[in-house]
Amino acid sequence: MNQATASLEPRLSWEDVLDAASRREGERSFLSRLVLYICQQHGLQAAALYSKVEGGYDRLVSAGSEAFPTSLGADEELEYGSVLLPEGLLLYKAGNTGRSDLEGPLILALSSALRAAVLQGRLKQQSFAINYRGVELEALYDVGLAIASMLNLDQLGEEILLRAVSLLDARRGALYLRAGDRYVLDHTFGGDARQELPYEDPQIAALLDGKLPADQDLLAGARHLMGLPIGADGRPQGLLIVADKESRHGVGPFPMADRRSLSLFANQAAIALETAYLHQQALEKERLERELDLAADIQRRLLPTVFPRMDGFEVTGWSRPARHVGGDYYDFLRVRDGRVAAVLADVSGKGLPAALMVSTVHSALRLLIDQADVGPELIRRLNHHIAESSAPNKFITLLVAELDPHRAEMRFVNAGHNPALLVGPDGEVKELESGGLPLGLFDSSTYRMGRLDLGEGDLVCIYSDGITESASRLDEEFGVGRLVDLLRTTRDKPLSEIVSAVDAAVTGFEDGLNQGDDQTLVLIRRTA
Repeated sequence: MNQATASLEPRLSWEDVLDAASRREGERSFLSRLVLYICQQHGLQAAALYSKVEGGYDRLVSAGSEAFPTSLGADEELEYGSVLLPEGLLLYKAGNTGRSDLEGPLILALSSALRAAVLQGRLKQQSFAINYRGVELEALYDVGLAIASMLNLDQLGEEILLRAVSLLDARRGALYLRAGDRYVLDHTFGGDARQELPYEDPQIAALLDGKLPADQDLLAGARHLMGLPIGADGRPQGLLIVADKESRHGVGPFPMADRRSLSLFANQAAIALETAYLHQQALEKERLERELDLAADIQRRLLPTVFPRMDGFEVTGWSRPARHVGGDYYDFLRVRDGRVAAVLADVSGKGLPAALMVSTVHSALRLLIDQADVGPELIRRLNHHIAESSAPNKFITLLVAELDPHRAEMRFVNAGHNPALLVGPDGEVKELESGGLPLGLFDSSTYRMGRLDLGEGDLVCIYSDGITESASRLDEEFGVGRLVDLLRTTRDKPLSEIVSAVDAAVTGFEDGLNQGDDQTLVLIRRTA
């Protein structure tokens, strides 16, 4: 027995090699025995089998005491004999009596066994990748459930960032939410980050393309960054950045699989953020609706629920706001000697701002009317109060009429309001003209008073322009003419029926369109 074969003991038979395959001891065990058998059959001192990898070869098994390199470059010069195989390479060191080149059935068997081992390895890698993908998807599913159940935006932002950092084994992270044309920092993990990022920042574009420059300053001190946008239906909601993937060897870059995982997580985060946003909006809407309902209830309490009775007169009023609350106001105030003041005011604008002005008019008028009779001085004081307490672009039209049942007289001041309509028993109509500018325009405005003797059957209609300016589907206004015609045909009916007729006529004219402005009506009739 020579020295070469002595170093390759124990001796193997072909049955020993096949036995390793039949026992399924593993690809490496089978390949190791096969390489040893080839060495013994060809008189080799040592041999090593390599599998082909990108850029070269990696050693799988070896036989003999020779220290073959663990890896080889594709073009590396070799000091050993070699046999090129379809899936790898066999290096060998010939013995004193061995051949310098190898061929024959054993090499074909080795080539087939290597190919089978490579395929088996690829199958294992794919199986591992599938199993890992399943674990990854399960983790993403659990993460998605965790964040989807959170509706508090502040807590959700923190949870999204912590879950992303944990999912990708990142050392750093930052979550930005979009505000207009900028991303605003919402939460950070592991270190500081820039407070704001322009939406069109070149660094952001480079980050999203995976080409962030080395001199980035998004996360101070971070070396390896990965970022993806958070958005739904093409609408950017935010930006999620992670940095420095941790491993047993320190920190490093994120592989492509992590980018895929972050993309899936970003989609779940977008859905969770959208749900939280909608929930917040719903809560805000519910809160506003409660406040509007409260404001509407308060405003309804400003309007009279019982109309005053007086000898020789009957009065009524009606109002319908265009929104929850409105800028129209009417009232009946008892003043001295059994007289009653009827008021109708129309604040510029609609909604809550107008409703607040209505409250101002209501309280100021009730305070002032105890100090001055209905007339120019009362309106001058009211105008001064409105001008001081309201915004420059706000004004109020107002008509106040004082009824004296003893004299069957009506005194009135019209501050920029629509002329009231006087309908006589014979159907003749007269307009009661304005007596000054609207309240709140100029502090120095002056006003004049009108007087009117009312005869039996005379009907006075004070209305807001929401009635006459209501529009049809043909964009035609209801107009004063239609109101006059309606008052003529209903002048002898009870006042409540006249109100109902006006209501029905205007509603029918609008034909289902949204009411454009507040609508208010005050009716006064001389009965005896």
